[in-house]
Amino acid sequence: MGENVMETMIKETAKVQQKLLKGFENLINIKDVETGITPKELVYQEDKVQLFHYDPGSKKACPVPLLVVYALVNRQYMMDIQDDLSLFRKLLERGLDLYVVDWGYPTKIDKYLTMEDYILGYMDNIMDFVREKTRNEKVNILGICQGGTFSIIYSAIFPQKVNTLVTMVAPVDFDSGDALLNVWAPFIDADLMVDVLGNIPGELLNLGFLWLKPFQLIIDKYVGLLDRIDDPVATKNFLRMEKWIFDSPDQPGETFRKYVKELFQENRLCKGQFELGGKLVELKKITMPVLNMFGELDHLVSPKCSRPLSELVGSKDVTTIPYPVGHIGMYVSSRAQKEMAPTVANWLIEKSGGVVKKSRQKKSVRKKGTQRKSKN
Repeated sequence: MGENVMETMIKETAKVQQKLLKGFENLINIKDVETGITPKELVYQEDKVQLFHYDPGSKKACPVPLLVVYALVNRQYMMDIQDDLSLFRKLLERGLDLYVVDWGYPTKIDKYLTMEDYILGYMDNIMDFVREKTRNEKVNILGICQGGTFSIIYSAIFPQKVNTLVTMVAPVDFDSGDALLNVWAPFIDADLMVDVLGNIPGELLNLGFLWLKPFQLIIDKYVGLLDRIDDPVATKNFLRMEKWIFDSPDQPGETFRKYVKELFQENRLCKGQFELGGKLVELKKITMPVLNMFGELDHLVSPKCSRPLSELVGSKDVTTIPYPVGHIGMYVSSRAQKEMAPTVANWLIEKSGGVVKKSRQKKSVRKKGTQRKSKN
């Protein structure tokens, strides 16, 4: 019996060694990890902010273009990270005309950039550019995470320029106590951080995000890599995700100060007390159709942070759809590719006066979402 056990252990050890050697060979042969795989064209630039156009070509089915606004803290190519996990590509296949904002990488000189600069400046200039280029008075907006909060604020200030508002894992009620970010926020001294550091280092924020779920985000994923490290495709996909996770731009100091103090700590947007550029941001002025999506398992932006949007806006046409996924799963999960992309595309096409193909519409209908129609 002892000899059989020893023989088994030797065989298993040899298999592990072969797997690790193959994995080492895979890592050596990977010269670069490409991201943002869908072809795009740079059509506008202001300072470090760029706007890219993704053309659906002959498949164009939506007469109104879609502007995608991502968060400042990470990079927008998460939505186009690899061939089989590209929300951008799925939307293009449905005939959407995509314009995507790239906020760039702030440097020391940008520490004085404010939320006014981003929303009333860059974002409004981009909207005007897209409106003029496409000859549309209004544009559809898809805002993700912090970019979703920016899009909500923008739509309340400039409702005449927004055809529809789509939000994805976007916080609007920052007083929810079931997410660790909201628990930590009251103890953050934003004034001290900005006064000492200027810009808030992306590495510092990224470390904080990782420590929200340390075992899963720091330990488990690397242990899991060993199971498939001999697969070159799986290894490269893993490195793509790692590249995105650690590709964290610094946060302009003054933007960080206002975002943390007035939104996270004082919850002014939800209370109707938030001002931008001296103007009160009134969410009831958001009267265009709204599609609000969030992850039921999101540990960064909990459902309680996103769900209240439907009751805060003034729109008579609000659709709320929860998905049983986490924060990142909203972009890269199989459910996102198979269900969410068609749902978003068909909803936008319908609200923009386009024609949705019946066969595709049937596939994307969901029963779990809730739709509120105001009686006013």
